Order: sequence, then C-alpha cells, then structure tokens
Amino acid sequence: MADIKKMNKETKIPTNQFVFGKSNYLWMLIGLLVIITGFVLMYGKEDIYDFRKITLAPVVVIIGFIIEIFAIMKKPTQK
Repeated sequence: MADIKKMNKETKIPTNQFVFGKSNYLWMLIGLLVIITGFVLMYGKEDIYDFRKITLAPVVVIIGFIIEIFAIMKKPTQK
C-alpha cells in the first residue's frame, strides 16, 4: 500500500504532523525539570535570606525558562 497522508484542503498541510519534533519535546521536559528544581530550591521555612533561596533558586528558574524558549524556537529536524 502506498503511504498516503491526509492533507488539509485549504492549507495543503499534512494533518497528522506534530507542531514540534521529538528533540523539542525532550528540551521542553528538561526545561520543566530545571524550573521545578528551582522552585524546590526556594521551598522551606528556615532562613528566608539564604543564598540558595534568594540568589541560586531564581537563577535556576530563569535558566529553565531560557531552555523552554530555546525548545519552542528550535526548528524541528526534517526526515
């Protein structure tokens, strides 16, 4: 059988493709884990002016958001 893909009639774009590629989703997962790690570093009731909570954790969260932006902007590889 021939490999026939369903096409959208107006836009002529295959309807069974994902917006992002596998590597994009992997980078999104990594970014999400980095963001969660940053929020875990912020958690706690002891000294709220600790270096870990006031400096390290926000930097880790910002790095996570930068990874997310990279994952969204990265062009998926074509097969």
